[in-house]
Amino acid sequence: MTTNFKRILKFAINDFNRNKGISIAAVFVLFIATMVITGLIFFQGIAGYLTSEVQNKIDITAYFKEDVTEENILSVKDHIVQTSPNIKNIEYVSKEDALTAFNEKHQDNDTLIKAVQEVGDNPFYPSLNIVTSGDPAQYAQVANILQTSDFSDLIEKVDYNQKEDTIKKVYSITSKVNQIGILLSVLMALVAIAVVFNTIKLAIDNSKDEIGTMKIVGASDWFVRGPFIICGAIYGIIAFAICFIVSGLVAFALSSYLGVAMPGFSLIKYFLTNAWIFVLIQLGFGVGVGVASSFIVVKKYLDI
Repeated sequence: MTTNFKRILKFAINDFNRNKGISIAAVFVLFIATMVITGLIFFQGIAGYLTSEVQNKIDITAYFKEDVTEENILSVKDHIVQTSPNIKNIEYVSKEDALTAFNEKHQDNDTLIKAVQEVGDNPFYPSLNIVTSGDPAQYAQVANILQTSDFSDLIEKVDYNQKEDTIKKVYSITSKVNQIGILLSVLMALVAIAVVFNTIKLAIDNSKDEIGTMKIVGASDWFVRGPFIICGAIYGIIAFAICFIVSGLVAFALSSYLGVAMPGFSLIKYFLTNAWIFVLIQLGFGVGVGVASSFIVVKKYLDI
């Protein structure tokens, strides 16, 4: 068995070297196809970041009555965290912090600043700003918890009703973006597979006479198929190696430009953090498509 494998491997390498033009073309096409898939991974990363940023800007706020102590407010906060597992962030804002934030935000608007000063006392309520994972149903659940009789004596109001339409629209948009990304990934993957399949088909068609001769002299199906499957794997491995290096260089080159448009997001950091995902997908796609295409194409020449 070891001898047969060595012979099959030798035939595969010889075939790869003998048909260098076709081999280079197959590797190039497989590299382009793998880069398309890689581009979709980058797109998903960017879309995921933008979606998260948008969702993080959507929150609901529970305003507490002036005489409610900080201890009671923090107790409500703990209760919400325990009963709502989808909370991404919940922040306590005191009256003083709310006034400071308002003054900083509107420091160039003398009219608003003077209006607050005319009131005399701090007009703001202590509050909890709550961010969930983005599902409107989760915000509704939190609002219902806050508006129960257990907290009705503590809370002045919850602004969920005012923000409900906005939350639903944002969630609808982000969901559609994710769906479009998945659909686009599937379509591009199918196109890439079709192109690679036809390229490898041309490469194997060039060896159909050789396949026929091997069958006539009594070679087994696996012995005939083996060199082409290994060639397909070689195409995939070479395409993966080139693709991984190019992906890193592209991520590094684009990071500074994307950083201007999306502060807080680094494409090269995303690539390095998820390097094992890129390796699995690129190597799996390249070798998988190369081997599967070779297996399928050779099969039709075995019925001699």
